[in-house]
Amino acid sequence: MKWLLALAPAVFLLLWSGGFTVAKVGLSYADPLTLLAIRYGCVVLILLPFCLIYKPALPKSLNEWLNLVCVGFLIQVVYFSTGWMAFVKGSSAGSLALITSLQPILVALFMPLVSRESVSLKRWVGLALGLIGTFLVLYGNLGIQPISATVLFFSITALLAFTLATVWEKRFGVSHHPLTSNMVQYVVGFACTLPLALLFEPMNVTPTPAFFGALAYLVLGNSILAISLLLMMIRNGEATRVSALFFLVPPTAALIAWFVMDEKMTPLAWAGMAIAALGVWIATRQK
Repeated sequence: MKWLLALAPAVFLLLWSGGFTVAKVGLSYADPLTLLAIRYGCVVLILLPFCLIYKPALPKSLNEWLNLVCVGFLIQVVYFSTGWMAFVKGSSAGSLALITSLQPILVALFMPLVSRESVSLKRWVGLALGLIGTFLVLYGNLGIQPISATVLFFSITALLAFTLATVWEKRFGVSHHPLTSNMVQYVVGFACTLPLALLFEPMNVTPTPAFFGALAYLVLGNSILAISLLLMMIRNGEATRVSALFFLVPPTAALIAWFVMDEKMTPLAWAGMAIAALGVWIATRQK
């Protein structure tokens, strides 16, 4: 278990950061809520045989069921739906990543209100450096473009949803078998996004190899591996330290885009990446 916890931050960071580029690819072939419903339906179909074979323990109380449902709703429905709607309404990946990278600051503000977890000055310095570095990467490499009120609304809603999910999981979440927690949360995601897609979208899908490749990554990489690692890290560490990893998501996403799509990074962006990495190291290192 110790080696898994040691590798979890790096693996999660790569999987989650790559999801920005892959989601943009997928959304060029399918409507956002439709793609989410297909994604969650595929995850449920993959997990169902394993649940039937291994019969993992179920939540023991109504509160445990409600906690799983709430976290699943906030992440799978609200966060992803509003984030992808921001893309569709004209947001650049840089604008959305910059807004959602404020999540560690909000977690640091909220956690002392609901638990005994404190935020030291050292950690605030690291968080500040991470935010500055993230801004420099996005500004230098992607450019910060004006966004509409609609895009701003969807982006801020995504930020608040993921922040609340992190705080909720840390405050009320208990350890469950990964099959149980994932199955419950993705059933919630599928049950909510499918009706919304039927109501508000024409549910257009263009079945190309690129679409199926993006779907496979979103199902296996983001939905199963990345979310499992995120919940495991939250339960085994302080929420503020775990959330600080998200400062590295925009720089890492830019780095992946540079390798995969040949998107050049300016000297200012490279400097911002170094500052963000330093900030995360300061905010997350052990005493």
